[in-house]
Amino acid sequence: MKFAKKYVLNVVLILAIMVMVAASACETKYVPSEADKKTLQNLPSEFLMLGQAWQLLQKNFVDRTKLDPLKMAQGAIRGMVEATGDPYTEYYTPQSYQSTMVELTGVYQGIGAYIGKKDKQIVIIAPMKGSPAEEAGLKTGDAILKINGESTEMMNSDDASMKIRGKAGTKVDLVIGRQGVNEPIEISVERREIRIDSIALDMKGKIAHIKIQQFILPTTSDFRAALQTAFNQGAKGIILDLRNNPGGILDQAVDVASQFLLRGIVVKVVDKDGIETVHKVRPGGMAINTPLIVLVNEGSASASEIVAGALQDNGRAKLAGTKTFGKASVQNIVKMDDGSAIKITTAHYYTPDGKMISGQGLTPDYPLDLKDDELVKWAEDYLNKIIEGQAVTSGSAPR
Repeated sequence: MKFAKKYVLNVVLILAIMVMVAASACETKYVPSEADKKTLQNLPSEFLMLGQAWQLLQKNFVDRTKLDPLKMAQGAIRGMVEATGDPYTEYYTPQSYQSTMVELTGVYQGIGAYIGKKDKQIVIIAPMKGSPAEEAGLKTGDAILKINGESTEMMNSDDASMKIRGKAGTKVDLVIGRQGVNEPIEISVERREIRIDSIALDMKGKIAHIKIQQFILPTTSDFRAALQTAFNQGAKGIILDLRNNPGGILDQAVDVASQFLLRGIVVKVVDKDGIETVHKVRPGGMAINTPLIVLVNEGSASASEIVAGALQDNGRAKLAGTKTFGKASVQNIVKMDDGSAIKITTAHYYTPDGKMISGQGLTPDYPLDLKDDELVKWAEDYLNKIIEGQAVTSGSAPR
């Protein structure tokens, strides 16, 4: 993808309390071209209704002190964006935009849960390990029905994220809908400073268990450092754990996948005009021949699915776990004059073999309903069997 603007940042803002967004989001400043200016001067006739609505309110509304032009303009933009019907196209106020950008550095104040919109509900994609959200009992798939008594029915994921985040030491009250539970659950969570360690390494004998929490700015350098540490400690196999990883920055995902591939395609991106951009494997992979297994689940989304799909389609690794989230669209973030921004879905991504992930997810080669360390132990046995030179098939893999 090519962009002419000076300030371009490939991001995937996460469906979050880090708002999970897309596999690739590009932030740039909106500067209208001459063609744009002509378009702005000749808006569709339907947009005249906005001016008419403002005039009617000015003339007739009982309390004119409540007619705040800025709030009303922001409300109109938010409504316009939501009318697209795309849960990943969103409007950011100047405050929420700045907060979202800060999150990409890996430090923010909140409860430590990734959220997003699915089936028209705000849902928990995954609580972070050791976070206030996890400690309070929030689970993947929980629907957030209310935040501090306010219904989330009309909120987008950014609205919900901003209301849940807050100063460390304060509390947020949530009403949760959980599958299999008839009555809503009330949960109060105390906010803390959340520091995201993108990479966690745990050596299990000859096997390196590397967990990627999220694809943020430090991920590539941290991941390469983890690989080097693992090899220094005698690693002969790698468990790449992408469970409950909601996505992140596209560039980081391509780099991570490239550590395991000699050549080939990582991901294909197709824009609104049907133009395809191919992101190829980058040279210099550190673990192109090391036995590998990838762990995924329903909380693996967006950039995680890019990595998992690339390794699966290129025949480099098998996937084990449960079907992934199914999030496969690309967003650009365009900053406007007042500091607000619109995140716009501009493309869809496909696996190297052309599989559309959006709404479908990736199906594991080894569908296993094992949780937490149980699946890690399965993966450890799987890799040890390969290292020992034993053939592994879907029928003979350790269970």
